[in-house]
Amino acid sequence: MTAPASASRYAGETLLGRKRRARKMARVLAETHPDAHCELDFTTPLELAVATILSAQTTDVRVNQVTPTLFKLYPSAAAYAAADRAEMETLLRPTGFFRAKTDSLIKLGQMLVEKYDGELPRKLDQLVALPGIGRKTANVILGNAFGVPGITVDTHFRRLTNRFGWVDEDDPVKIEFLVADLIEKRDWTMLSHRVIFHGRRVCHARKPACGACTLASSCPSFGTGPTEAAAAAKLLKGPRARDLAEAAGVDPGLVPAAAVLAPEEP
Repeated sequence: MTAPASASRYAGETLLGRKRRARKMARVLAETHPDAHCELDFTTPLELAVATILSAQTTDVRVNQVTPTLFKLYPSAAAYAAADRAEMETLLRPTGFFRAKTDSLIKLGQMLVEKYDGELPRKLDQLVALPGIGRKTANVILGNAFGVPGITVDTHFRRLTNRFGWVDEDDPVKIEFLVADLIEKRDWTMLSHRVIFHGRRVCHARKPACGACTLASSCPSFGTGPTEAAAAAKLLKGPRARDLAEAAGVDPGLVPAAAVLAPEEP
């Protein structure tokens, strides 16, 4: 695929220049998505860990439909450790890969009981050693349950940070460390939410809404999607689609009603 012409604006950009541009874009994202937050419902660190494990290969909406019953039946690590496998598989079936997820949750409960008195540890190296928990899940837990800044590299974050020209990398761990060098640590958790919100609502995988994007002036990938306002506005999604258009200087009336109700990308 031919790179957008605007990419040439940042050819030869220095690390300092990239850092300044990244921080400027991060500030714009904060203004664009004041509602950004973790979209998985939870009340305890264990609930967040479970919900994040279940979110693999499915939507947060689907996970939130399943977890109220799950959390009621399994309120503790000990309850997961002693769970009936068949019963849990039936409950988790709507989330997909339910057998593997059931196995992870039972083993997670067992290890938490055996090693941590049923409580989730608060250190990255301890979290990633738990069944079903990789760096992405660990950073979600640290940032949203324990207030420890963390960068969550999901498919949206990987796609957008490459499009933004912050990184030129596919490996999630390398992306995490590269972005950590660009953005102040205190902002890592909220940056993750804002980038993911932007990926679900504006900067879609197949056709980003370039002409209705608040980052257009700083993005080297501007032109990957339609740049004409009317066409781009139709691609915005979510309950704030018209607010997003207005923030980008686009007539919110160009956003069809269906876009406001349309499901966002998982």
